[in-house]
Amino acid sequence: MIERQAVRALLVSPEGELLLIKIIEPQSQRAFWLTPGGGMDPGESPAASLRREVFEETGLGDFEIGPEVWRREHLFTWDGKDILQKERYYLVRVTRFEPTHQHLPDEVERMAFGGFRWWRAADIEQSPEAFAPRGLSKLLQALLQNGPPPQPIVLTG
Repeated sequence: MIERQAVRALLVSPEGELLLIKIIEPQSQRAFWLTPGGGMDPGESPAASLRREVFEETGLGDFEIGPEVWRREHLFTWDGKDILQKERYYLVRVTRFEPTHQHLPDEVERMAFGGFRWWRAADIEQSPEAFAPRGLSKLLQALLQNGPPPQPIVLTG
């Protein structure tokens, strides 16, 4: 099993929309929506990793990293490999922009890319598509209504 540390950005527009990326797992072809982010490189700080990942996955380079709001430990299979990923989610308030995947660093990521969409919590709730983390619509709704928690919320699943 591969263990890795990861960071994710909750890119939230002033209208309360969240930017998600649709990815497609290579072997199962299962598609799901998740927030921009990914694995931290050895010796890389969470902030540096988040800036690198957001740029690679969306093209956004100029943004302020807000508070860490969620943490999640997640076991999944990707391309036949079992991965235990420990994720930190940071709130990043942004003006809505047109994302691009042209900076994805390798063919594997380009092949898994399925699209971008700005989502409202209600649209996530009503969608039959898969989202990560589980319960994303309720988590987003609580974050938008109550603001960032004093300590990161530990998520399950």
